Amino acid sequence: MKRIDSKEGLFSIKVEEPSRKVFSKAKERFDRIAKPLDGLGDFETLIARIAAIEGSIEIRTEKRAAVIMCADNGIVDEGISQSGKEITLSVAEALGSGISTACTLGRSCNVDIIPVDIGIDSDKKIPGVMDRKVSRGTENFLNKPAMSEEETLKAVNTGIEIVRDLKDRGFNMLALGEMGIGNTTTATAVLSGVLKQNPFEITGRGAGIDDKGLLRKKEVIKKALDLYDTDSIKDEKERAFKILSSVGGLDIAGLTGVIIGGALENIPVVLDGLITSAAAVMAETMVPGVKGFMIASHKGREGGNIIALDHLGLCPFINGNMALGEGTGAIMFFKLIDAAADFYRNAGSFDDYKIEEYTRFS
Repeated sequence: MKRIDSKEGLFSIKVEEPSRKVFSKAKERFDRIAKPLDGLGDFETLIARIAAIEGSIEIRTEKRAAVIMCADNGIVDEGISQSGKEITLSVAEALGSGISTACTLGRSCNVDIIPVDIGIDSDKKIPGVMDRKVSRGTENFLNKPAMSEEETLKAVNTGIEIVRDLKDRGFNMLALGEMGIGNTTTATAVLSGVLKQNPFEITGRGAGIDDKGLLRKKEVIKKALDLYDTDSIKDEKERAFKILSSVGGLDIAGLTGVIIGGALENIPVVLDGLITSAAAVMAETMVPGVKGFMIASHKGREGGNIIALDHLGLCPFINGNMALGEGTGAIMFFKLIDAAADFYRNAGSFDDYKIEEYTRFS
């Protein structure tokens, strides 16, 4: 696929839905395993969905990576976060050197960590971090739109190109992650705008702010959404793009591209928490059908996350009250995928047990 050079080019992307035929065959394979029908519940559907996305009942789950988009957000200037922008650079350096939370979990869960500088507010070249910087962070969206149209498209293109490169390197599953102080504000703003939610009801504390800070965060989001007044835009794709550019972040735009790229390359994409789910809503709104390639890992602590997943029709597998970021929930989820995939491949059949199969009545 050629590089997207306009909104219209983005909106015209078509994706083929995962194979229903392969999904049915994978479910039939589960039915031949010596157990009650649908005994593994949602995990049977999960494995069948992976098969459908990949187009083969012989699923491939062993080579996987977590793409972690790192970017700064100008809205931090409004006091909506406990920490300053310098933390983004510090954690990105930890990702590059292999000592961050995501790196530690990645080693345990056999997930390669791919940190990407898509918009850190620094000119520093970070060892171990992919340099795909679009700009040094976004603007303070109370003063001007967070990103220009060109910057937004460049970030989306970056995500798509990274997926294409990872597929060429043999990766067959991806997790999404992010790092950027202030990005629970941008993600909540994006979701509030696209899904027409009241930010006073869905805004959470992010990495941790007091009551005064939380009120300020809600007020900032509400003021920005009123400022850009996208409700008058009738076309949903155009409206979503405008919201993303106005109050979003480079990490969200980049992750939107990764999700679209996953759908184009038939690679399952595992969502993490609020920020990745906001990107998922953006991707599905602008390129309908990509939700068929998404898997929700965990519920998360931010209220906006479950609202986004409900909108997408996705049910998270883990209810761990997590709010860490860096793709940690998605990375940990691969342990469960491995267990379900191993069962699918190797469990004994009714023939092995020499007992009669169960009959499906509905």
